[in-house]
Amino acid sequence: MSLFAAARRAAILSLWLVVCAPALANAPTPTDEQRQAAAEVAESLRYGHYADINLDDEWSSRAFQRYLDVLDPQRAYLLSRDVKDFHDLASSFDEALDEGKLERVYELYARYQERLEARLKWMIERLDDGSDFNYQGNERLALDREDESWAQGQDALDRLWEKRLKNAALTQSLSAPEEDNTEDIVKTLRDRYENQLSRVEQTNAEDVLVMFLSAVTGTVDPHTEYLSPSQSESFDIQMKLSLEGIGALLQSEGEYVKVSSLVPGGPADKGDALEPADRIVAVGQGEDGEMVNVVGMRLDEVVDLIRGPKGSTVRLDVIPAKAVDVTRTHTVRITRDTVKLEDQAAQSEVVTVTRDGKDHKVGVIDVPTFYVDFDAWQAGDSDYRSSTRDVAKEIDKLKQENVEGIVLDLRNNGGGALQEANSLIGLFIDRGPTVQVRDARGRINLYGDSDRGAHYDGPLTVLVNRLSASASEIFAGAIQDYGRGLVVGNQTFGKGTVQTLNDLSHGQIKLTRAKFYRITGESTQLRGVEPDITFPSLIGKDEIGESALDNALPWDKVRPVQYRRYGEPQRYLDTLQAEHDERAKQDPNFVYLEREATLVKQLKEQRTSISLNREQRQREMEAQEAEQLSLENQRRKALGLDQLEEWTDARESDDPEDKEEDDKPVDRAQVIEAAKILLDYAHLKETR
Repeated sequence: MSLFAAARRAAILSLWLVVCAPALANAPTPTDEQRQAAAEVAESLRYGHYADINLDDEWSSRAFQRYLDVLDPQRAYLLSRDVKDFHDLASSFDEALDEGKLERVYELYARYQERLEARLKWMIERLDDGSDFNYQGNERLALDREDESWAQGQDALDRLWEKRLKNAALTQSLSAPEEDNTEDIVKTLRDRYENQLSRVEQTNAEDVLVMFLSAVTGTVDPHTEYLSPSQSESFDIQMKLSLEGIGALLQSEGEYVKVSSLVPGGPADKGDALEPADRIVAVGQGEDGEMVNVVGMRLDEVVDLIRGPKGSTVRLDVIPAKAVDVTRTHTVRITRDTVKLEDQAAQSEVVTVTRDGKDHKVGVIDVPTFYVDFDAWQAGDSDYRSSTRDVAKEIDKLKQENVEGIVLDLRNNGGGALQEANSLIGLFIDRGPTVQVRDARGRINLYGDSDRGAHYDGPLTVLVNRLSASASEIFAGAIQDYGRGLVVGNQTFGKGTVQTLNDLSHGQIKLTRAKFYRITGESTQLRGVEPDITFPSLIGKDEIGESALDNALPWDKVRPVQYRRYGEPQRYLDTLQAEHDERAKQDPNFVYLEREATLVKQLKEQRTSISLNREQRQREMEAQEAEQLSLENQRRKALGLDQLEEWTDARESDDPEDKEEDDKPVDRAQVIEAAKILLDYAHLKETR
């Protein structure tokens, strides 16, 4: 760096507060509508939420900390003195909300915006100085700073951002080696920070209100949420399933936007290119539109970039869920479309399992969601579509095939209509309670099946995973409690709460009003449903699920209700587990899944920082990929498939020769194993 450039940077730093002073003067200020909305949110939380909410000093302290976390989750912009200057909010946050006294809240945001704008300008100036990135030395960059103390001065943050800038350049260099030259890298990064600065400068009072109330509701539970008027409109569109997009639900995780689940039947789900826990780092429009970096961008802004008209293409640069190094990204292309009811309909197939030279047929019914055509149902249409009606038809088809049992596949089923979960359970039992719902006043409503007889009374297994949530958990829990069948797979999501959407004078509030309880009295909240036999999973409990969300409501119990047991699967679990374990040891896909899950967990626990030394970073990447390649080739060798010469994620490959007959062989292996467990169970019941 030249002496002139160094002097120029020093001058910029010395004028930090002077340059930013006008930003504070012109910062967004609360309107009367926004003050009223804050007061109405306070009233809704105090009198309408399921939990007993006290908006007192203790709550104020937690809400203040949450607001800081919302603004600056990685402790990268605000200084210790900034936090100290606004520490009065730690005891007055309740008054700001309750009485609409939002001035100090907005002033804190203005201070944060000052720091953010100045830092982006500093980064741009740093790039304009003619950066010569040195990828030598022993420097490392911490991956997570959410528990770090606030920096005492700008020097400390300057050192952090020097590392961040070097890491951004190194990441760009390693992920796009064909463009590995300083000029291209500087241009890419400069464009990124200029775009981010432009967005920040457009922040308005409504944006500040949303962030403030996001912190407020986030202290209560993760599903209570304020929706601004524009967000309410988007929510309505989504509920009508006419949203033209990719069909993915997203959530914030630090500076990243993460895929929390895929909408069954949506474009992303059909394409098999995007998976839960993937992190999106950039979004581009069409086949050649500029990629916009979205790291550090607000969730609603990322959603706006991804949303678009039906038939158009969006490109996403993502970090795969199982990747440890943020350098390892790949590009996903998705054609936007609308989600139709037909795409979410239940479907069945017959799986053949050969044992002792004899073929056994097992039916598998995939239920992506609990759906019902409300309009047709309310209009009195006798032939309206619903998940229960469609499953009943699939059962009839499977009976015609003389299957020996049925596997109901609820993996990735995020729930849906409660009435459908209730009526679907009724297909497998002869009347009885299905779920208890407790409201904020402690009143319990009992739902149940009142129809005499069961549509299917044969052997049954329910297959679930970490993304089976809400109504899926009610169904799986009831089948388990009745002893009606086995539950296999992974611990479910753990969403055992009910939300309602209430209008405010300015926007809406999605409010947690009740909790679900099984007929045993145990809640599905937080713990979900524990399967009778567990399969290995690449999705960790700290990545996806209720337990991964801040301030989730606790698990508890109410009184059980009377119900009859149809069987005692627990009597056979030791034998079933032993037979499953023996098969899993011999199944290449299960062996791979177990080892890959262990490897990913170990790597994430070990990697708390990344090297800024190019050679060291390259060695770390190659070592990780070598381990994953070895695991994949062991699986392929056992299955008689061609070996891979280098690690290539299946979603990155467009070569049909790299594709196996089934796009998701591990997922398929779980279906086959569920069918085998079902046959084991049916045989044990017959012989004992």
